[in-house]
Amino acid sequence: MLFVVVTLASFGYNFATKPVASRPPGLTYVQAADVHTRYRTWGTSGLPIVLIPGAFETADTFDALARVLALHHRVFALDLTGTGYSDAVAPFTVEHFTAQVVGFITAMRLTGSNAPVVVGHSSGAAVAGLAALRDPWQIAGVMFLDGDALPLAAPSFLHAVFINPYRTTLFRLGLSSDWVVRTIYDSQCGPRCPKLDASGVEVWRRPLQQPGNEEALWSIVNVGIPSLTPTQTSELRAIPTPKSVVFGIDDPQFSHDNARKVAVRIGAPPTVFVPGRHLTMISSPDEVAAAIEQLVARTRG
Repeated sequence: MLFVVVTLASFGYNFATKPVASRPPGLTYVQAADVHTRYRTWGTSGLPIVLIPGAFETADTFDALARVLALHHRVFALDLTGTGYSDAVAPFTVEHFTAQVVGFITAMRLTGSNAPVVVGHSSGAAVAGLAALRDPWQIAGVMFLDGDALPLAAPSFLHAVFINPYRTTLFRLGLSSDWVVRTIYDSQCGPRCPKLDASGVEVWRRPLQQPGNEEALWSIVNVGIPSLTPTQTSELRAIPTPKSVVFGIDDPQFSHDNARKVAVRIGAPPTVFVPGRHLTMISSPDEVAAAIEQLVARTRG
């Protein structure tokens, strides 16, 4: 791949001039802390649930799960800054993402008796956990979905390869390829997931082409994905907020043993395994929704 980048660059091929994709029409926004935040809602009654995406994900990633949950709940999903259609506002850190989520919960008046269950997917698990720590009395319950909230710094060689102009060219080469987008999606979602048609590819590609999001990606490569410190993890375990952990049984990123240890670290009941790989909200929305309902029942206990 690096050979291709160097060859293209030597011939003056520059992806930096590629136009940025426009936002789709009809998006809904609210001011959440310092971020003009795009969000989606499903359902009209019941205990509220806030869904927090992981890296390269948006509120749209949760559509299948949210439709199931909306039968009994008000469901909210937002785009974290730097990963979707929300404005890209630095720094792209777990603390800033958490401030955005807490600001969103406040802006949507999901407080007091209206406090939500928060579900963080993948790297969003750390954001969900830190939100519960920031104000445990305003979070009814917290779920780690396909995420362990542990630090995962990028391999050192990436810092050498991902320098301009090569990083821009690498990123946009991959992003411009439908095959690359579909291959990554298939590897992370698995055979239970619907195949991506042309519009499905755009659901994943277009958010990454929004202003500022490429810079956010490189920032995360430099500092590592959102995570909790050992002290924060211990504090999360100690608070009385009900917790839950769910993983895809065939998740290529986590062994069963590691997935089980997540529940022990944060003081949750044994890890729930559902069919699927790393995108279980797409591969197994009914099973994930059932696990969320179990958590909801515990918040009322």
